[in-house]
Amino acid sequence: MNKTCLPAPSAYADGYAKARLFDEAAADNYIRHTTIGDPVLDSVLEEVSGLAPAALHRFIEAGVERQVDVLRSAPQALRDFFDHFEEPPWLDYQAFRPGILVFNENVQLMLVAFVTGVLVEGFSTLIAKSFNTTKRVASTDRRLKQNNRQLMEIFYPGGLRRDGDGWKLSTRVRFVHARIRNLLAKSDAWKHDVWGTPLSAAHLGFAISVFSKRLLTYSALVGAHFSDEEKESVLAVWRYTGYLMGIPETILYTNAEEADTVYRIGYMCEPPPDADSVTMANALIRSIPVVAGITDSVEQKKVITLAYSLSRALLGNTLADQFQYPKGWNIGTLFLFRNKQRVQRFFKRWLKKGGIRSDNFSQMLQISVYDEGGVSYKMPDHVSHSKSSPW
Repeated sequence: MNKTCLPAPSAYADGYAKARLFDEAAADNYIRHTTIGDPVLDSVLEEVSGLAPAALHRFIEAGVERQVDVLRSAPQALRDFFDHFEEPPWLDYQAFRPGILVFNENVQLMLVAFVTGVLVEGFSTLIAKSFNTTKRVASTDRRLKQNNRQLMEIFYPGGLRRDGDGWKLSTRVRFVHARIRNLLAKSDAWKHDVWGTPLSAAHLGFAISVFSKRLLTYSALVGAHFSDEEKESVLAVWRYTGYLMGIPETILYTNAEEADTVYRIGYMCEPPPDADSVTMANALIRSIPVVAGITDSVEQKKVITLAYSLSRALLGNTLADQFQYPKGWNIGTLFLFRNKQRVQRFFKRWLKKGGIRSDNFSQMLQISVYDEGGVSYKMPDHVSHSKSSPW
């Protein structure tokens, strides 16, 4: 006899019931995590919520950058957080090597897959509520740059070592998530009984599965090639990144099969994409030419059209239609894109011609990744992005 269903936020009720028919344990685990955030850091930020924003930023930077003298003045809760950080027993830096090598061999294709497939699909869940409720849709181009930079840094040799920028950026993301969670928890705009915990562990567990397993799938569709060892290594890189981002190990995958299960069961549990998902997904696609620094309106339209076409081909018509993408014919899109990339590997004269065109889509993404200099540890200080200090 099946166990009784867990109490679930009301938005999940229908999907949860259906998901249990496929995998009861996985569905229960996903729903359990919809009311969990970051059990460790959430309590720390709640304890130091009275700190002035400038002081909080300074102490977070001190902890990440190992500024011992500054951190010594921080509240005990923050000092303990950084002092007690431990690498998980399963961590193996050598396991990252094949993934780092194959990423850098296929960086342009993987960036395209990341932006037009992975990031957009992440907004198919109720995580879009967290971003839209805070009105962060206005800064979508900045978010895209940050996501791209984190992707580049975690796959940089040594990037996930304690002093690497991949480690720092992933830890910064953890603090940003916890801070937004803390602000939303005190806001009347968030409906806990309907949506659960903002930026929940379920959503982040789903996202890290998309970032890893689906990234491999989408990258292969646009022309990348991976051995089994390389696939396992890419998953290992993202698994440790998820750990650094504060995803509880109870929802953090251990292998490809688990990543796939979290993704598929999570997708069943989630309600269909609503207006918030539509807004965020389309804003992300439309921010691509802005991030790439394209100002010519004709070229902007070409890039957006290509991005929509690739995204529809990767995600499939069902999700693309739910996102209210422009109607389009996507048969042959991936085949043509793969062949074009092969040709461009041999003919790179575009660089010497002094222009960045829509047919150099992947290169445009690559050169935009490092738009921001250094790592900022500023945190939002208001639930509404427009009322928050710059961060």
